[in-house]
Amino acid sequence: MNMRALRGVGETDVVVIGAGQAGLSSAYHLKRLGLTSGAGFVVLDSGGAPGGAWRERSPSLTMEKVHGVFQLPGTRWSPDTSVATRPAAEVVGAYYGDYERRYDLPVQRPVEVRAVRPGDDGRLVVETGTAIWTARAVINATGTWTRPYWPYYPGSAEFAGRQLHSAEYRGPAEFAGQRVVVVGGGHSATHILSEIADVAASTTWVTRRPPTFYREEFTEDFGRRVIAQVDERVRAGLPPESVVHVTGLGYTPVVEAALAKGVLERHPMFERILSHGVRWDDGRSADADVIIWATGFRAALDHLAPLKLREPGGGIRMDGTRVVAEPRVHLVGYGPSASTVGANRAGRAAALEVRSALRAVSAAIAIVGA
Repeated sequence: MNMRALRGVGETDVVVIGAGQAGLSSAYHLKRLGLTSGAGFVVLDSGGAPGGAWRERSPSLTMEKVHGVFQLPGTRWSPDTSVATRPAAEVVGAYYGDYERRYDLPVQRPVEVRAVRPGDDGRLVVETGTAIWTARAVINATGTWTRPYWPYYPGSAEFAGRQLHSAEYRGPAEFAGQRVVVVGGGHSATHILSEIADVAASTTWVTRRPPTFYREEFTEDFGRRVIAQVDERVRAGLPPESVVHVTGLGYTPVVEAALAKGVLERHPMFERILSHGVRWDDGRSADADVIIWATGFRAALDHLAPLKLREPGGGIRMDGTRVVAEPRVHLVGYGPSASTVGANRAGRAAALEVRSALRAVSAAIAIVGA
């Protein structure tokens, strides 16, 4: 296939897909390691502006409510109290934008990557909506935000009220006077509950398993221990579990506020959704006007499907950041690096491995040509 005859083609050494924390960390380390020479690298981001998933967060999530924003590599960023009441989407978005400019990172946006395929001459083909790139390696940092997870429960189609995912939540005002069921045991659920408790007629918190709370500060050391547990699953080719599933809920200001309002009284998962609410297997029921599914996300990897990376267990077997089935592809922001503390380390690890692999290829070419 003559791709150049079809549409514009760019040739590069490395394509980084995504410019959230994991993508920017990878780009920073690629540049620091000297991968700007030769064909260099490019960062393709689907967002309309800097900020990654942060720019999609609810305006009501202000900086004082944020669980934690880890610094991007090479910076010492500590937002002062003057931004405490500003939306995190704005503050973090501005931080990411300044970072891209400071390090002159080659970010192109908005660019939607539609597929990554094996190409000719040992290269990978990255197809976007407007062009095709060929690369010797791909660092995928697409995160999870674009793939909200909606579990199925009997009767969901019968519900006469409104259902939405936490990704669509934009603040408490629209739930004034309504009876709201919030499903999910993570920080998104506690954030929503803490806010809508002030305006809703009633709230009901439902989780699959009893929540656990921890008081240990979420330091980098604590994060590394958590990451090690998630890493065991991806090395076995199993779907990764969320960090919250491993850690539980910290006593953040949002959690403390929700506890003070008495809205973290947990109920087990209901058996069925009714037209007017939900029902448990013991016959109890709760009326509801709204069900908010704070049930997390899945890795946004559909564009990698042509590479056939999935293992029989449903996950992608990893060795560090490298995909075992396709060593030219590295996943950052996946599994153990899905947390902010893991993303920076994964970006550096991926950049180091990519540089090593590219050097090995160059050496082999030189030997053949000698």
